[in-house]
Amino acid sequence: MLPPDEQFRQVQHVVVPPPNAGQRIDNFLMGLLKTVPRSLVYRLLRTGQVRVNKGRVKPGFKLSAGDDVRIPPVTVSAETTVHLPAGLIKDVEASVISENDHWIVINKPAGLAVHGGTGVKFGVIDLIHRIYDDTSISLVHRLDRETSGCLVLAKNRPTSIHFQDALRARAVDKKYLAVVNGAMREPLIVDVPLLKNQPESGERMVVVDQQQGKTALSRFFPRKAGSNCSLVDIQIETGRTHQIRVHAAHSGHAVLGDTRYGDRAINRAAHKVGASRMFLHAAEIAFPAMATESGIGDEMLRFTAQPGEQWLDIVDKLNCH
Repeated sequence: MLPPDEQFRQVQHVVVPPPNAGQRIDNFLMGLLKTVPRSLVYRLLRTGQVRVNKGRVKPGFKLSAGDDVRIPPVTVSAETTVHLPAGLIKDVEASVISENDHWIVINKPAGLAVHGGTGVKFGVIDLIHRIYDDTSISLVHRLDRETSGCLVLAKNRPTSIHFQDALRARAVDKKYLAVVNGAMREPLIVDVPLLKNQPESGERMVVVDQQQGKTALSRFFPRKAGSNCSLVDIQIETGRTHQIRVHAAHSGHAVLGDTRYGDRAINRAAHKVGASRMFLHAAEIAFPAMATESGIGDEMLRFTAQPGEQWLDIVDKLNCH
């Protein structure tokens, strides 16, 4: 049994058990240090205080069974304890679309990060841990903070591995709904490579880069096109960071309300009529069901999430049809 975080008051060495093989070191640590803020976990990794087989590792490093993980003394003061607003706990609890012994699927609210980080004290995962009183629940994919819609969480390690395998096999089908600038009247395929870029300001940006970028493909299907903006369905065949947002902007139809890649003047005008968010919504996700004794069949689990009446009211106000 892995030692509880209360015992980490001095240097500890933990041997990675076989069930945790392939797990990221950051997720492994958060499973051990259940009451420690994510920001502190990442600081321990960034400063090299956590070592794997005596070497420094990055948060995405994947562990192998038998690896020796050095964990420094960890103390959590009252000042570092994160307060989770009761209203947000209720919102996330009400957003659950479906759950079983393996999965939890929620309709993530816009403006809520999936996990804490720089400048963000907590996220969906922290709220879910509180709601279910279970810190073994984990995120299996991500949504941008300002993107709403279908978000899947795994209740156990085998389920998480199953979903990650499905992602690598491109067996996870995602569909999005967005409001984009301008009149998009014909289907549009954007097939341009993307590269993560770190400018001097320190804010991560993703750019189109034909030489060094990674393959990325998005398909846009206009549902309604107006003079100012269009309501579009989107399918992605790859899952690069900020893919839809960068591809939309590259095509001349930036996502409305996108403060990083969008049109500032258009966003300001839309804000005056109540459009105070980014209009990108994960409308549907489908993935293979868990394996049974007879093996993995062709059954796909499919979940949908509605963007909400307020979202659609703004679409009407902005004449997107």
